[in-house]
Amino acid sequence: MAGGGVVHGTADTSRIEAPVTLKAYLMCAFAAFGGIFFGYDTGWMGGIMGMKYYIRQYTHLQYPAADASDDVKGLFVLPGWQQSLLTGILSCGTFFGALIAGDVADRIGRRWTIISGCLTFTVGCILETASTTLPVMVVGRLIAGAGVGFISAIIILYMSEIAPKKVRGALVAGYRNQHISFCITIGILLANCVVYAIQNRNDTSSYRIPIAVQFLWALILGIGLFLLPESPRYFVKKGKLDDAARALANVRGQSIESEYIQDELAEIIANHEYELSVVPQTTYFASWSNCFHGGLRSPASNLRRTLCGIGLQMMQQLTGTNFIFYYGKTPISFQAFFHQLLTSTGVVFFTSLHTISNPFLISLITTLVNVLSTPISFWMVEKFGRRNLLIFGGTGMVISQYLVGIIGVTVGQDKGTATNKSAVSAMIAFICINISMFASTWGPCAWVVIGEIFPLPIRSRGVGLSTASNWFWNCIIAIITPYLVDKQYANLSSKIFFMWGSLCIISVLFAYFLVPETKGLSLEQVDRMLEEVSPRHSRTWVPRSTFAAEMGLVEKGVSLGGPTKQGDSAEETEIETHNAPTSKEVG
Repeated sequence: MAGGGVVHGTADTSRIEAPVTLKAYLMCAFAAFGGIFFGYDTGWMGGIMGMKYYIRQYTHLQYPAADASDDVKGLFVLPGWQQSLLTGILSCGTFFGALIAGDVADRIGRRWTIISGCLTFTVGCILETASTTLPVMVVGRLIAGAGVGFISAIIILYMSEIAPKKVRGALVAGYRNQHISFCITIGILLANCVVYAIQNRNDTSSYRIPIAVQFLWALILGIGLFLLPESPRYFVKKGKLDDAARALANVRGQSIESEYIQDELAEIIANHEYELSVVPQTTYFASWSNCFHGGLRSPASNLRRTLCGIGLQMMQQLTGTNFIFYYGKTPISFQAFFHQLLTSTGVVFFTSLHTISNPFLISLITTLVNVLSTPISFWMVEKFGRRNLLIFGGTGMVISQYLVGIIGVTVGQDKGTATNKSAVSAMIAFICINISMFASTWGPCAWVVIGEIFPLPIRSRGVGLSTASNWFWNCIIAIITPYLVDKQYANLSSKIFFMWGSLCIISVLFAYFLVPETKGLSLEQVDRMLEEVSPRHSRTWVPRSTFAAEMGLVEKGVSLGGPTKQGDSAEETEIETHNAPTSKEVG
């Protein structure tokens, strides 16, 4: 079939994709390995900010004496502005990296964009490891963040384009950007283990070793991507149909002559032709403006899809879970946070609980809650669907957040130590329930949906804009966290959970009215579903026809014709169709 064969589509909606193979699982699982990057960074950054040597290195404060008062020891911490800068600057870099990643992915391909992100990330890691002053560390984290932005946006895009529809949600859920996913929580756990093992070192190795371990993740992912194929949908977009056929056969584990490969390739081509007929690609700026083409009332409009993706990532961050992590992942801050929740009683969290005295150990335990909760989403996202999980998870977080706030306010008025101990235990339990709800619903599902709702002509930019939204709000939360709860600033204490709970109510309404159900549909079928029904009725929608049948590729077929010249796109290359019998032309 390669080198000039003719491919015919099918009118059978159940035959547009090959059966799932072990190879497909393994390829997507390796791509998901990129999640360890972000989880590990979260873990080591939070860990070293609680290390005595690191605090002295960056603040020039002397260690407090062993017999110093708690107030004196409490002053031996990184200032709030430094915590905000160190945690927020990475998200700033990822915001800009994700924003331009879509253009890069359309220019050089999904695979090479991820590899470029690994190289950029490595440069940032070198500066972070070598740093002994705050400015060098900040520059290093900014550059590393740009690499993270490339990887975070395009791995979602790459996995969505190569994963079989039956398991696409589960595989993308296994990746999931930022804090709560399997690979990412594994990364956090690994980082916390490294930090825990070397926390008492009294030299630069106490923070350089955790940072340097990151080179291993970049090396594994960068080299591994050389062995994986490019996205076949990228080749269709560029007009390289022969390459698309070979890539599709590779990711589906089928021979290139397989009818499954012909059917799926014809459907991808037909869908792309249809999308270009609706919103043609012209100049560079016009292609960007296509992301905002159409009206707000139409669920199928590019504007509506883009706002849905951006809004999903914003709502995910505003659920408040990452607030807990940004304050909880820094052990000393975690202790100070719960101390402030109970400040009017004078009961310090660790003292009153009498269960965990090591702040680094509690960081490990909360991470384990994430790791154990996340795999549930692999099954639920395909069993119950994306939309249902978003609504259910948001509702669970509303209840948990409000209960934490209510208990915190009540404890603040209670002077009884025994009651406080029980109340604090209840608060920790509901915070863990909130983390678990997020880990199994909003954490992965928001990323699954943005990888599925965009049509091919704007998919890379749509995913990039959505990912940039996540990092933008992540950066905002990282910056404002100390100012929301520290005594010298807003001092909201436990009342902050009323704010997050109210925002979770908005997230539930957002999911109910604006997020469609995409479970069990190919990326091309998602396009058709959005044209025919509203998000509220999307769960019961079933495909009745294929794009290949409607575009005439069942009878005519499409000629592969061999690769086009480098740089040609499908928008610039006329796809040649031929009169041909309706039976498949194999070989």
